[in-house]
Amino acid sequence: MIKHFAFSAQVLWDMKFEDFNLSKELMETIRRLGFTSPTQIQEKAIQLVVQGKDVIGESATGSGKTLVFGCGIVEKVIPNNGLQALVLTPTRELAEQIKNSLRQLSRYKHLAVITVYGGVSINPQIYDIRKADVVIATPGRLLDHLSRGTVNLSKLNLLVLDEADRMFDMGFIDDVEKIMHNCPKKRQTLFFSATITPNIKNLARKHMINPTTVLADNMVDPSKLKQVYYNIPRNMKLSLLVDLLKHEKSGLVMVFCNTRRNVDFIVRNLRVNGIDAIAIHGGLSQNKRTNTMSLFNSAKVNVLVCTDVASRGLHIENVSHVYNYEIPNDPKDYIHRIGRTARAGKEGKVVNILADTDYSAFSNVLHDYKNFKIERLEKYDFIKLIPIMEDRRQFGGRTPRYGNQRNNPRRNRYQRRGYSSGNR
Repeated sequence: MIKHFAFSAQVLWDMKFEDFNLSKELMETIRRLGFTSPTQIQEKAIQLVVQGKDVIGESATGSGKTLVFGCGIVEKVIPNNGLQALVLTPTRELAEQIKNSLRQLSRYKHLAVITVYGGVSINPQIYDIRKADVVIATPGRLLDHLSRGTVNLSKLNLLVLDEADRMFDMGFIDDVEKIMHNCPKKRQTLFFSATITPNIKNLARKHMINPTTVLADNMVDPSKLKQVYYNIPRNMKLSLLVDLLKHEKSGLVMVFCNTRRNVDFIVRNLRVNGIDAIAIHGGLSQNKRTNTMSLFNSAKVNVLVCTDVASRGLHIENVSHVYNYEIPNDPKDYIHRIGRTARAGKEGKVVNILADTDYSAFSNVLHDYKNFKIERLEKYDFIKLIPIMEDRRQFGGRTPRYGNQRNNPRRNRYQRRGYSSGNR
């Protein structure tokens, strides 16, 4: 049975971290980290987690849920006593982010907190996992360790499933269930998700004991979020994006694409046109992805072009603009994308660049979220042509007549043979 839990507004109004009966050492660490007052999900869930309850928490990215389960981990885990807490995440970036947060939060206890994910050598993980108190893992690599017998879950007493809805979206849920069946039945289980779907409820019924559901409002302020869209020919999308970004001077900008190929394509063209941009998607090495996020979070590079791997879980502040170069097929992904801006009382803007290939997906967004106010912009500035030979697929199968002809492989072939353009 899933219970729903809610506080009255009067109870929540003046709550402080001191009200949660946390240990003196943990309270001191929270103060040193600069947390002054709890967020809504922290107000509702920290006490339940510390008391050992099973909890389903619905909260958006950036709402502070890592501190919620982090308090439970720090208070319950005993150093040098084997693996006692496991956090499952859908992406490597989120795993690294959680690891860094838990290491900061547990520094007075000196807990051994490690990450386990694919894309890197498994041998160092085999060594580190033997001494780990807390593991943050992606499902596939943890299953690999289970099959090899290199991880021991017999002492596990706290299991956290973070971004649970994303696990379903990415097809990880079968792996997650296999892992949960290998965990001790006597344990505390926590689910955190941006949305509580029927799939998550079914999973909770199978693997949780009388879980309490806590709900937190979305941190995005709709009154401070402006959404607009341009409707233009397909072969002008990139030109418009370049023009808009050249006139964009405020904050950090995220440009979302649906595929890795288009992310690389956009970044290459933005750089050629004098816009400093970096890419992140699942096809990059872990070191590359980590360095990319470091550059963007520190504002050393202001434009991040990405797939939906960056729409969830990762902690990114001060994003003023979100550009949808392509509209996602799932309307929920659109919500997660725009949730990157207009946070914590700040203003934000979403710019959708539509062509005929986006109409169906954009119609789904408008159908599912009728309360959106999205303005159509009829006019836009003169668009400069891109001085680079474009990918034919970006232009509906035909190669544009403009561009830097030095990049034309046919022209280069004639030059290598010693011909000029006039004697082919």
